[in-house]
Amino acid sequence: MKPDLLVAGAGLSGGLIALAVRQARPDLRVMLVDRASGASRGHTWSCHDTDLDPHWLKRLAPLRRGAWPNQEVRFPTHARRMRAGYGSIDGQGLMGAVADAGADIRWNSEVRLDDAGAVLADGSRIPAECVIDARGARPSRHLRVGFQKFVGIELETDAPHGVPRPMIMDATVTQQDGYRFIYLLPFTPTRLLIEDTRYSDGGDLDDDALAQASLDYARGNGWSGREVRRERGILPIALAHDATGFWDDHAAGAVPVGLRAGLFHPVTGYSLPYAARVADLVADLACRDSLRTDRLRPVLRDFALRRARQDRFLRLLNRMLFRGCPPERRYTLLQRFYRLPEGLIERFYAGRLTTADRLRIVTGKPPIPLGTALRCLPERPLLQENA
Repeated sequence: MKPDLLVAGAGLSGGLIALAVRQARPDLRVMLVDRASGASRGHTWSCHDTDLDPHWLKRLAPLRRGAWPNQEVRFPTHARRMRAGYGSIDGQGLMGAVADAGADIRWNSEVRLDDAGAVLADGSRIPAECVIDARGARPSRHLRVGFQKFVGIELETDAPHGVPRPMIMDATVTQQDGYRFIYLLPFTPTRLLIEDTRYSDGGDLDDDALAQASLDYARGNGWSGREVRRERGILPIALAHDATGFWDDHAAGAVPVGLRAGLFHPVTGYSLPYAARVADLVADLACRDSLRTDRLRPVLRDFALRRARQDRFLRLLNRMLFRGCPPERRYTLLQRFYRLPEGLIERFYAGRLTTADRLRIVTGKPPIPLGTALRCLPERPLLQENA
C-alpha cells in the first residue's frame, strides 16, 4: 500500500493524527511505522478535561483507561481538591483505536525519512505524499531544558487502596534531586499507579532507586500487592526555546511533531493537549487542501511559532524554578501556585493564560528574591549555552 500519509512513530502524536485524519477523510490511506515490536505498555498519557476541546473529550472517551471527576494536590502546608476532571489513555488502547479506524500500523520498522517517504532497513522504500516525524524527543540546540524524570509502579493491591481520585502531586515526601513528588492514579479500587517524579537539572535516571522510592511510598501507606506494570520517562521541561531557529533547520524533510518539535506544555511536560491541536491542524488541511509534506510544513510551523510566543511566560516560570530557587526549595513555588484561583490553574494547564493571570502569578509576596527573579528574565543566554 502506498499511503497518502506516512507517520514515523506509533505513539501519542502519531496516534492522534491517525485518528483525526481517518475520521475527517476515511478515503485517505494512513500508515504508521515504528521500530518497536508492538504497542507500548509503558506509557500513560494523562491530562485535565479542561485541557481538551469537547470533540477530543468525546473522541477519546471510549479508549480512556481511567477517567475521574476531580483531582487533588498535597504540599507540606497546603492541600486542595480541584474540580477539573482528569483522564488517562495508554499505548495499547490508543493503537487499538488507530487500527479500528483503518490505519495501517507496521511494527519492527526502523526507517530513514525524507519529505517524500521512508526507506526501511532492508532498503525498500515507502513513498507517501505527506511524511510526518513523530518519533519522540531528541536534543536540539534551539531548546534548553530541565528534566522531569519518573518511574511508576502499577500495583494490584491485596486490599482496596482507598485512593478516591488522582493525586497530581504529593509533595509532602522528602525533597531530593530537585522538586520531588508522588503521582497517583487509581484505575480500580485495587489497581494503583504510584509514580515517583523529580524535576531535576540532570537527565540521568536511576530506575531502581525511583522504583524503590515508589514501593517505599506504597509501604508507608499500608499498600501491599503484586507489581503488574512499570513505566519510566525523562521528559523535557523547556527553559528557553528558539522556535524560529528550530523550524529554519527543518525547512526540508519530514515534518516534525510532538516532543520532536518541542510541542509540549513547558512546565508540566504534558503533551496530549498539544498533540490533539496538531492532529486537528493535519485533519483540517486534509479536508480543505492536498495533504502533502510541503503544504503541511508551513501550517505546523506557524502553529509552533505562535505556541512558542504564547508559552514564553511559562518558560520564564521554569527558569525561576530551575535557576532561581535552590533544588530543595522548589516545591515552595508550586505550593504557592496551587493557592491561586482554580480557574487560573485550569487555564495554566490548558496553556491559555490571560495577561491578568500572568500578573496574578507573579504579584504578591515573591516566591524567590526579586534580584534573583530579574536574573531569570533573559531567555537568550540559556540558548547560547547550547551553542
